[in-house]
Amino acid sequence: MTMQILVPDLPESVSDATVGTWHKKVGEQIKAGELLVDLETDKVVLEVPAPQDGIVGNILFETGSTVQAKQLLAELQEGTASGEETTEKVVVSDDSGSASDILTPSVRRILAEEEVDPSTLHGSGRDGRLTRQDVLVHVQNKRNEQLTTAAEPVAEPAYVAPQVSGREEKRVPMTRLRKRIAERLLEAKNTTAMLTTFNEVNMQPIMQIRSKYQDQFEKRHGIKLGFMSFYVKAVCEALKRYPEINASLDANDILYHNYFDISIAVSTERGLVTPVLRNCDELSLAEIEKGIKLLADKARDGKLSVDDLTGGTFTITNGGVFGSLMSTPIINPPQSAILGMHKIQERPMAVDGQVVILPMMYLALSYDHRIIDGRESVGFLVHVKSLLEDPTRLLLDI
Repeated sequence: MTMQILVPDLPESVSDATVGTWHKKVGEQIKAGELLVDLETDKVVLEVPAPQDGIVGNILFETGSTVQAKQLLAELQEGTASGEETTEKVVVSDDSGSASDILTPSVRRILAEEEVDPSTLHGSGRDGRLTRQDVLVHVQNKRNEQLTTAAEPVAEPAYVAPQVSGREEKRVPMTRLRKRIAERLLEAKNTTAMLTTFNEVNMQPIMQIRSKYQDQFEKRHGIKLGFMSFYVKAVCEALKRYPEINASLDANDILYHNYFDISIAVSTERGLVTPVLRNCDELSLAEIEKGIKLLADKARDGKLSVDDLTGGTFTITNGGVFGSLMSTPIINPPQSAILGMHKIQERPMAVDGQVVILPMMYLALSYDHRIIDGRESVGFLVHVKSLLEDPTRLLLDI
């Protein structure tokens, strides 16, 4: 009996998918629930498991193919795979033969292109085998001899170009996610009047709080107290005072959001994703830390759903974890602004007429100047700065 494996229903607004990695080959045994193939979409990776035990009988689409919902992907046959083992035979070359006759494909190609008889060359490889470098040196020497014969005698010998090896290139097709990231970044640059304003913040107060209460916080909530929870809390309070930063353009209308769903930029092997932490203004510091960790783990494991990636009203990106000192983040459409955090670095600062070494961090706010003016953008950033430099204001709501 043969069972058909179909492409599952695709997320809303996703028209097709790209076949990613096949985890089983034709003829291999697979168990029910075991992963058969990954399908990459513009937003998430869909995993297609086997519905029952069986043998992979036929694979209809190779890696990189484009498929649509309900298309036939593969076929499973009932039964078990044969337990016979295939023994690979190792052919040992005869010592009496010429070792230079054992040629790699690249060596054969160069010999054919340059019309060189391999029997006239001496190999420098193992057991006297010809290598690619042996052939290239022979060809270059032959060309130099021809040039020397044709040219007039000169006082200095002809220049021999140094042999360059190992200069290989690798061409890899872009993943669906990487293509989508490129499209959205280009769209943001071309369709928004993007401008960036900067400020800097003294992180010493927050670092002192973390140092003082880190152990108690982790023991009480089961998670470490990081910087991101303070960033998110400060952003939510600043967004309440400057609602334009939390708005978006909808045709000729400005859509103001009365909720605070913050997109958190997460770097993964597949590319940058921005899962959404919802209703951040109602969450405690511990709940924010747990929510960010959950989203980050799902992102790196490729387990994010479409719902996890849609609906954000504002984005926070932290390039400081990679050592970035300052950058200009790009807006995440259809949002109107994005806040970039950076590396915390000690610098000499003037405090009350004296030079003090403080842990400073640059803030960067990129915003759409079509709906956000300088007064709102600078005011928002200054308010975030003041909340981070005096975290007790977050508790007192002032």
